[in-house]
Amino acid sequence: MPKSLKPDAFFQAPGIILDVRSPAEYAQGHIPGAVSFPLFNNQERALVGTCYKQKGKDEAVELGLAIAGPKLADFVAHAKTLAPDRQVIIHCWRGGMRSASVGWLLETAGFNVTLLIGGYKGFRRWALSLFSVPQKIIVLGGMTGSGKTEILCALRNMGEQVLDLEALAKHRGSSFGALGLSPQPTNEQFWNLVAMEWAKFDRSQPVWVEAESKRIGVCRIPQEIFAQMEKATVIEISRSRQERVAFLVEIYGEAHINDLIAATERIRKRLGGVRAKETISFLREGNLAAASDLILHYYDKTYIYDLEKRSGTIYKVNVSGLSAVDAAILVQEKSEELRSQES
Repeated sequence: MPKSLKPDAFFQAPGIILDVRSPAEYAQGHIPGAVSFPLFNNQERALVGTCYKQKGKDEAVELGLAIAGPKLADFVAHAKTLAPDRQVIIHCWRGGMRSASVGWLLETAGFNVTLLIGGYKGFRRWALSLFSVPQKIIVLGGMTGSGKTEILCALRNMGEQVLDLEALAKHRGSSFGALGLSPQPTNEQFWNLVAMEWAKFDRSQPVWVEAESKRIGVCRIPQEIFAQMEKATVIEISRSRQERVAFLVEIYGEAHINDLIAATERIRKRLGGVRAKETISFLREGNLAAASDLILHYYDKTYIYDLEKRSGTIYKVNVSGLSAVDAAILVQEKSEELRSQES
């Protein structure tokens, strides 16, 4: 008989996670790392659901068996490909018939099966509860083009705990933030990704987070975490404007001109009609440096406005001329200095 585990123990079990919900359910949100292994496709799930509502459970079960029956051998063959060690972890929406059925099938075929109590719904309940857990946070601030993401990466390589929200959201947090990146996850999936990272952190050690607005593209930062970020200590880095412009040119230099213009048009009202027109003119001329310099006027004002709303203490560190690694060393030293003062 398959083992059944709660979410906190579920992830310690050996094997690949198989999500037996429909592809549409999986696309909306899934446990990070889980592989889609649908018992029913989207249309089949709709048919079974309609049958359940109109004719009752028994009729729906019979229809489900009729649909899934001819595919059982294929399910087993596919599972063997995905899990050659025969270790599988299975879940559906609520830990009901779909996961139980696939679990029975694969156990019969010789697999070691673990089921998730409460299914994906139980995972979501567990994941969302994590956001209320207090965590010491250090916010890395700095104006657009300061290289904060690269410094966070260096800090992580130095052993610091880092929550890279922009990497999880697949967006750099500005009108231009999606350029060159793969599509963003749904907000539901973004929260799943954040929860899995949040669960890993040592509560006795600080977590570094980049200063962000509430939204990163279409993804919203969980309110509980954002509230902690607003109260956290801020280490604000600064670089020369020339460095920041050069950084933006490096990041967006390969972007298509039409995409850059479209991103500029999205902030036309806030940038101002004249400045937006000048920026687009520079873009058409291929002068990305001049365009970036104009755009920084808007983003600098936005950054200062957001920073003023924070209640945490702000400490400034000048990293002009420094590589990401050297800048990371400097801000790490500053954080250690602050921690020693607190103790």
